[in-house]
Amino acid sequence: MFSRSCRTLIVVGRVVGTGAIAFATLSAQPIQGQAPASAPAGRGGAFVSARLLSAVDTDKDGAISRAEWNVAFTSWFAAADTAKVGSVTQEQVTTAITAALTAAPPSASGFAANGRVRRQAKETDVTSMQAALPSSAPAKPKAARKVLVLSVCSGFVHACIPLVDRTVEELGAKTKAWTTTISYDPADINPTNLAKFDLVFLNNTTGAFLDDPNDPAATAARKAALLAFVRGGKGLVGVHAAADSYHQNQSANPGDGRAAMPAAPTAPPAPAGAPLAAQMIAQGDKTGDAKLDAAEMSALADVWFDKMDSEKTGKIASAAFAGRYATLMPPAPGRAAAASGRGAPAAPTQGRPGRDTQMATWPDFNRMIGGYFKWHWNDPTHIEYKIDDPKSPLTKMFADAMPFSLDDETYTFSVNADSYSRNNLHVLTSVDFAKMSGTEKAKQDFPREDDDYGLSWIRREGKGRVFYEAHGHNEKIYAIKTMLEHIVAGMQYAMGDLAADDSPSQKR
Repeated sequence: MFSRSCRTLIVVGRVVGTGAIAFATLSAQPIQGQAPASAPAGRGGAFVSARLLSAVDTDKDGAISRAEWNVAFTSWFAAADTAKVGSVTQEQVTTAITAALTAAPPSASGFAANGRVRRQAKETDVTSMQAALPSSAPAKPKAARKVLVLSVCSGFVHACIPLVDRTVEELGAKTKAWTTTISYDPADINPTNLAKFDLVFLNNTTGAFLDDPNDPAATAARKAALLAFVRGGKGLVGVHAAADSYHQNQSANPGDGRAAMPAAPTAPPAPAGAPLAAQMIAQGDKTGDAKLDAAEMSALADVWFDKMDSEKTGKIASAAFAGRYATLMPPAPGRAAAASGRGAPAAPTQGRPGRDTQMATWPDFNRMIGGYFKWHWNDPTHIEYKIDDPKSPLTKMFADAMPFSLDDETYTFSVNADSYSRNNLHVLTSVDFAKMSGTEKAKQDFPREDDDYGLSWIRREGKGRVFYEAHGHNEKIYAIKTMLEHIVAGMQYAMGDLAADDSPSQKR
């Protein structure tokens, strides 16, 4: 743990550094720098696109140029053509790409030797955030509040993390509602250290962010410390990917495309490079020999770059890359194509968009934070807000902003019993699903039957309080004053300074 100036709000994340706070736009790097041989369950596409960005962006300027893209294809071909016969099979391409995605050296991948990432927030994003800061908090602090921001990730690493660190710090300083300490060490979640703070802010934490795979006792102690901290009367706040934590894929029930059965033995997961290699052969093989030669590989690289570079700028920014990369992959079978209505999906297939294949791996945390990730609409998706509790002081800021909308990556949550439910949450805002375009609705093959997509909520956990906000993927969210006011109010509620009705929205 380290402090920035004299402030003491802790932001937790799997990132370690001295001096400037930083994070990279990379994904799914396990702790201790151990690269997996396959994509993590549940978010394989995000894993591949983020690691691909890291591997290809050799000058680390946060964008991919045509030259970098072509060099990557050339290097993959050379690595695959071990026998130097001038053509490569799908299996050979899979091996080469998987190696590039999972075994890139730290100097190329942006990861430090300990598996943690360093990258500063862009000054333009910081300036925009500072211009949107509210001048005051809705409540007077009952004491000198201290916040710990934890930015630990053992899954997908969001590019916005360093900006969120800075945002929480500056919100506290501007409103005089708290001081901030920022941490990238999960070991800071211990009783002695937590006793100094009033709130833990989970900054886009992903995966098993408190786990030490080499020390089960340390893992158990950290989990117990966090639960005791909140249940003993303190606060917990999570934004966006804090709900993409402690869940994993499970065997799906082919009966209705929604419920899922307990996990059953399955074949080993496919290597991370397999989906990309399969599409290379499918789209690049012009001779029908199920192989690619150097000319076919080069031509495919140009075709794909042209498809992703829709603005014809010669570069693809990191924030847009995941969505552009997705356009190279084939659409899910059976996806409703009509611009209105949902249509009837084909026979369920595990892994299709919106299929509920997730299960909780730390039920106490999953219930405490309010749910766990199922699927998301990509950024940007236009979302109209519905204010579920217009009387709450945590939604007061939306009153003058209605109709309120934004564009961001928008999470949906599992419908399993240990995930999102109004029986467990006091929902503040949600997607106004009736106003979502038919095209966007149709992207999810297995939508919720109740059309209930919560965006922010609060709840009691023992004597403590929890606030969660699902948006916050795109850095632009932190330049929206209404959203910053919402976050301040949520944090003050969680610290016990702002009273609010936190009874479940739906009585059992």
